[in-house]
Amino acid sequence: MALTLEEPTLTENASDLTRLLAALNKQAGVAEVRVGLGVLRRLPEVLREGNWRVTVTLAEHEERAEVVAVEPGPSRTPPYGLAVDVGTTTIVVALVNLETGATVDRRGSYNRQFRFGDDVITRIIHASQGPEELRELQSAALETINALTGELLRANRLDREAVAVVFTAGNTTMAHLLLGIPPDFIRLEPYIPAAARFPVVRAGELGLEVNPEAPVLSFPAVASYVGGDIVSGVLVSGAAEAEPVSLFIDIGTNGEIVLGNRDWLVACACSAGPCFEGGGITFGTRATPGAIQRVEIDEDYEVRVETVGGAKPIGICGSGLVDCLAKLLAAGIIDRAGRFQEVDTPRRRDSDDGPEFVLVWQEEAATDGDIVITESDVKNLLRAKGAIYAGIRSLLKTVELPEEAIERIYIAGGFGNYLNIKDAVEIGLLPDLPREKYVFIGNASVKGARMALLSREALRGAEEVARKMTYLELSAGNMFMEEFTSAMFLPHTDLSLFPSVRGTAGREGR
Repeated sequence: MALTLEEPTLTENASDLTRLLAALNKQAGVAEVRVGLGVLRRLPEVLREGNWRVTVTLAEHEERAEVVAVEPGPSRTPPYGLAVDVGTTTIVVALVNLETGATVDRRGSYNRQFRFGDDVITRIIHASQGPEELRELQSAALETINALTGELLRANRLDREAVAVVFTAGNTTMAHLLLGIPPDFIRLEPYIPAAARFPVVRAGELGLEVNPEAPVLSFPAVASYVGGDIVSGVLVSGAAEAEPVSLFIDIGTNGEIVLGNRDWLVACACSAGPCFEGGGITFGTRATPGAIQRVEIDEDYEVRVETVGGAKPIGICGSGLVDCLAKLLAAGIIDRAGRFQEVDTPRRRDSDDGPEFVLVWQEEAATDGDIVITESDVKNLLRAKGAIYAGIRSLLKTVELPEEAIERIYIAGGFGNYLNIKDAVEIGLLPDLPREKYVFIGNASVKGARMALLSREALRGAEEVARKMTYLELSAGNMFMEEFTSAMFLPHTDLSLFPSVRGTAGREGR
């Protein structure tokens, strides 16, 4: 906002800061405001350079405001914010124009914490070794965000000072690691985080390479394994404000699930592992150009694949793995337990690591060898899909509702962008409900962070979602394990749960 301050005289000799605060109160109606040391150090020079006319950037949160920047004269650059999805596997940063509300650009890459383990438990174990190991994990996340931010600023010809506020959304462990908070007891029964609400910190204090005075805010968490990314997703979906019962599913390294409506919400988390994001699979990859996202297998076991961007195949991403598993089952190449069958094709062969099936021959791929899917890969997928569906069934049993009571199913995450619902149902990953009930909402974590950047009401809405949500600990009792065991078949032990696929599931051989 543009302000004109009263110029001091021998008789009107209030301090520069007092004049700034008075102008904010009189001209902008801002009474409670905080000014940091970095802004104060530059204030005398800026006021005089602008001849007492300045542009002030304010960040408002928690019913208070703070001055992020004071520039001489009229500003030539609008303020920007960063909406950051701090994922276990990937980190995504969106650059948002705070004047127009537009997302100007976005970047994503692997979370550099990956070298310390591909799941939160492994990283917690590393962090618990001591302060230095915790700093390593924090630094890796900050390096990833700073690298992506640098790309965004360079691509859009902006200085780091233009970024006035940062909003992050991540699971509870990622929030702890980003802020350098020990996450040790998240993995130990009774699974208690250090905090579920996180303090506002300044970018310079944290080590983010933007305006050092920029406040860094985090979405509230619900429990050790349902974090701010899920609160963000439920906020974006609108499920917490609607009367019909909805199911929100974020399928990633951790599968988080929320069931409910405007009156109640119950949530759980189940460890799906990294395979839906390309980890733990022989030729797994992220959904980048060349990643196989669709698979077709004809009656002669010949394979056709579709890749992201139409590029030569480099591997297979999460949605492609779901597609592939459904097609392997339908073709009789695997049975309902995921075991490879003897079929008459050179694509089905035995290796030192067990049976495998060739999806793409080397001469057709951008790899050094054939792209295959192995029986071990299939078993990993069975465990992942079984965990997600078991989580859904556990929530429904807890509130004593049938699947038919669900009116809307929201699928969040980059994985969902390419997911084929028909195939996901056929392998027993998702409930066998009418396809029109399914809605894809993409990276809801980033979308929610953008909403909170632009609206105090959205931020208050996130607090309300977190307050309303009841967490179901799946490790308490036997219900989840019983459901998980039943879900370790294609599509399920109880075929009555999947009436639309009962006639095609389980064909073994030809």
